[in-house]
Amino acid sequence: MGSIGIVGGGVVGLCTGIELLEAGHQVAIVDDDTEGKAASWGNAGHIAVEQIEPLASMSMVRSLPQRLFLRGGPLGFPPSAMGEWLPFGLRLLSAARPARFRKGCEALAPLLAGSMPAWTSLVERIGAPDLVRQDGHFVLWHGDRAAREGRASWLSSETGSATVQDVTEAEQEILSGLGDRPVAGAIRFSGSGQIADLGELRQALRQAFRQRSGVLVAQRGELRVAGNRVEIGGVDAEQVLVCAGVRSREVMEHLGHKVPMIAERGYHVRADASHWPVDLPPVVFEERSMIVTRYRNEVQAASFVELGKIDAPADPRKWERLERHVAELGLPISGPFRRWMGCRPTLPDYLPAIGRSTKASNLYYAFGHQHLGLTLAPITARLVTAMVAGRQPELPLAPFDIQRFA
Repeated sequence: MGSIGIVGGGVVGLCTGIELLEAGHQVAIVDDDTEGKAASWGNAGHIAVEQIEPLASMSMVRSLPQRLFLRGGPLGFPPSAMGEWLPFGLRLLSAARPARFRKGCEALAPLLAGSMPAWTSLVERIGAPDLVRQDGHFVLWHGDRAAREGRASWLSSETGSATVQDVTEAEQEILSGLGDRPVAGAIRFSGSGQIADLGELRQALRQAFRQRSGVLVAQRGELRVAGNRVEIGGVDAEQVLVCAGVRSREVMEHLGHKVPMIAERGYHVRADASHWPVDLPPVVFEERSMIVTRYRNEVQAASFVELGKIDAPADPRKWERLERHVAELGLPISGPFRRWMGCRPTLPDYLPAIGRSTKASNLYYAFGHQHLGLTLAPITARLVTAMVAGRQPELPLAPFDIQRFA
């Protein structure tokens, strides 16, 4: 087995590094996010096996005016980033056509079907099975019309291995008791789950990687071309894997690939969890496009899809609105709030990029997982490990080839 250098130490990079080490490779991960600020460690913690339908859809396009941040919705288009989101949006419109949308569903379905088994297998192998909770999640509405329309929409959607049912009277009472307003309707998903604590997950994955003799290199991964191969500066590696999230774009485009990826920025606020029910699964407040997740000692409210630039300053209005949602609903979450913003790596068809480069013989890639990076990390790791070994992956990778944008 050969040596492999991984550019990017988020959840996809760490899961893949562990899988490659267990397959007998020597692995080094090159990553400068020493404090764990990336999107891998600030997301909603939701293992979203139900999200079979890509967000690049005509229903999403039709609902866009109502989703705008200026109208109270979660979707932001910063004027300063027009050069980023306008071409991205045009590509998204093309990807949202019914035929391409259907192909996207067909591509995501088997990936998501394998995601929960891949997670449970991984946490068992690293000795941390309690990090994955398989308790599903709730979606609720406070308005009668929103409840009727939202319930009907979910019941008519493809949800893969997840199932949907109305909540019981006891569950509805618990959900209504979260705030000052009675719940008009709610559903519960079974088959989905959550990570019990993202900070603990990061520590457990890094520890497992090191225990298997993996090497963590705290520097930014810089690639250089050497003939028909690539090398990572300062790291001796025969094969190279790029899974650096939003930073993958600059790396791959430097090598000649077309990567129309955008930084889809999300926001969260966290506070002490002492007043939030301990065993309550994630709760989606759909009218406010907000998901609330209980971790070990913190409760988090997260939202927003802001199509912007990677390094642009955060928009404090997003945090203020999240805190206002919490207050207006009367949720048992009190400050001081800890604020975070991170960038989801999103391609316009809302499918990841997983494959082998046509520009360099020793280069592989796995990035662009949009809202599903946490969900798909272990199954992506298995696919990449098979590909590096020259075996046929368990799922077809053609839909995820980055050459689809060439």
